[in-house]
Amino acid sequence: MAPPTGVTIGQAAAFTGVTVKTLRHYHQHGLLDEPPRDSSGYRRYGSADLLRLVQVRILATAGVPLAETGPLLDADAEQFTAAVTDVDRRLTEQIAALTARRDTLRRLAEGDRLLLPDRALAILDRLTELDFDPGYVAGQREALVLARAVAPELFDLFLTQLEHRLDDPGFVLLTKRAWDARTWDPDDPRIEELAAALAGNLLADRERLEVPAGVQSTPEAVTRYGLINNHGEGQPVWVRLNGLVEARLRAAGVPVPHQ
Repeated sequence: MAPPTGVTIGQAAAFTGVTVKTLRHYHQHGLLDEPPRDSSGYRRYGSADLLRLVQVRILATAGVPLAETGPLLDADAEQFTAAVTDVDRRLTEQIAALTARRDTLRRLAEGDRLLLPDRALAILDRLTELDFDPGYVAGQREALVLARAVAPELFDLFLTQLEHRLDDPGFVLLTKRAWDARTWDPDDPRIEELAAALAGNLLADRERLEVPAGVQSTPEAVTRYGLINNHGEGQPVWVRLNGLVEARLRAAGVPVPHQ
């Protein structure tokens, strides 16, 4: 009896660098014809089968979808070149998308850098350098994230105002005192004194309170202002303090929105 020609499915898979499961998967997708069986009932793969299997594996490894592999292998030289060029374009787009996702993950690992620009992060660092309480710095971080999201057109102006005010020792001192006031009784007379001092400090540099014309005139703008300005105001003392400061600013002609 003549020895069987060809190799078994296990040998074909091993010789071409795929698994038996993958080889059968290629059969199911019509990428490789199933060879005839020998007298013992085993399928035998010849050299032409192995060549086709290697070609399919190389294209699959290169990122060619299985649905396109068969037509690509059966195409003429011009069609093959055009198809490969199209696959290359799509792979380039996928690489760009994956690179962007990787960059996002890296920024996530860096925490605030995903949520805030470097300029805002520098302000937070400045607060720490000025020895503000960590709780206050955390609250300002949240307020900056919120401001950037709900009022992006005013965010740069907001940062400019903060940068300028942090260069004012009087403002820094009053802001720290306002943070300490969270432990005061809401009716403490010192709240009115502090509100007057804060309003006076702000009005001393009135041009920094200006905002673009029309920004505060819409109900939506008022809502956005309230979300940002009142963020973290869980303490009744701060609610009263903020209200008193706003009232004094309005009395001086500053168009602070009524919430």
